[in-house]
Amino acid sequence: MTEAARRSDPGRAPPSRSPLRRAEEGRLRRRYAAEARFRLYGMLAVGAALAMLGLLLVKIAAAGYSGFTQTFVALDVAYDPAVLDPAGGRDPSALGGADYDGLIKQALGDLFPEATSRGDRRALNGLVSSGAAYALRQRILDDPARIGDSERVWVPAASAVDMLVKGFVPRDGGEAERGLSDRQVAWLDALSAAGRLERRFNAAFFVNGDSREPELAGVGGALAGTFLTMLVTLALSFPLGLATAVYLEEFAAKNRMAALIEVNVNNLAAVPSIVFGLLGLAILLGYFGLPRSAPLVGGMVLALMTLPTIIIAGRAALQAVPPSIREGALAIGASKLQVVAHHVLPLALPGILTGAIIGMARALGETAPLLMIGMVAFIVDVPHGPTDPATVLPVQVFLWADNPERGFVEKTSAAILVLLGFLAVMNALAVLLRRRFERRW
Repeated sequence: MTEAARRSDPGRAPPSRSPLRRAEEGRLRRRYAAEARFRLYGMLAVGAALAMLGLLLVKIAAAGYSGFTQTFVALDVAYDPAVLDPAGGRDPSALGGADYDGLIKQALGDLFPEATSRGDRRALNGLVSSGAAYALRQRILDDPARIGDSERVWVPAASAVDMLVKGFVPRDGGEAERGLSDRQVAWLDALSAAGRLERRFNAAFFVNGDSREPELAGVGGALAGTFLTMLVTLALSFPLGLATAVYLEEFAAKNRMAALIEVNVNNLAAVPSIVFGLLGLAILLGYFGLPRSAPLVGGMVLALMTLPTIIIAGRAALQAVPPSIREGALAIGASKLQVVAHHVLPLALPGILTGAIIGMARALGETAPLLMIGMVAFIVDVPHGPTDPATVLPVQVFLWADNPERGFVEKTSAAILVLLGFLAVMNALAVLLRRRFERRW
């Protein structure tokens, strides 16, 4: 029967398909179903990974965003010349050693004159941070003309006050749980009602070094140490890694020695990072006598750890350049060095830079090798050079996470956010460099 006849008679049953055709269609349906399941499993895996990562970031952000703010207390401070500069010479050494803590206590006593007993005075003075006196000292050293005047100064509150204001401790809890007495809470309520208690952006968190007082601790020293360490790492690892990758890929003879070097480079990329720390401890510190806890030594150790990553990424980028580029350059009379320098390297540069920044990002998050060379020390001053004692952000997070004081909990999460921001900037730089130098063929 023709196709037209079958269409004109819709009641007629279609011809039966052969068993072979039905088996083929069944296999086809099963393949499509398997493909759909595989895609679903992949989407579920990606969704689960993103959900866990998002949950982690949200938890860290929720615990650390408050670390970028600090509670401050407004005090009316009178810069008494008899206290600050009895001789009247405005000598910086004399001004630096004056009793600024006494001025803070006097300003608090003027606000609450009813606190007359020794215990009450001690409790009242405990509302402000021990760093308040240093803030006044800096103001006078910056401008000695303030001596003899009075002004309202916002000074940092104590850590227990900061935790109470931010809601990390319940107001209705016991005094032991709050870390503040009922009398101190009443004074805080009075300060708040008078507009003398506020939460402000904590700029000192990005400037100060480490401190044993949570309200004074900052990541300024760790940021400077991280920058100096990464600078030394990049200056050592990138030229050496690039030169090694170019030589092995473009100039080295394909013999046993080159194969042995390639195997060793690949093996070094899988060596635990603490082994590099032990190497730095034994050779750089023990044999050469380089300074401990210095960005110079930390950068050298991290450069050793980063070299294999840069070499492997560089060789992969060089291998990705089409052979026709090399053949065309050689055909017009270019030397081997000219082919590599003027044709191959510019095309492979985006991949090389990406690999280098990925290696640097890995080095940025390392802690174990730096612990072995002493960069776990308590560093208060901000380093100014690669040989000054310093620490880095991952080690700073490690130190604060091990501190039992409640105020360091938010500092730890805030430092993690700063570290993640540092990593995000490096990754964004990698993307920009890749787009800037990328060439299509």
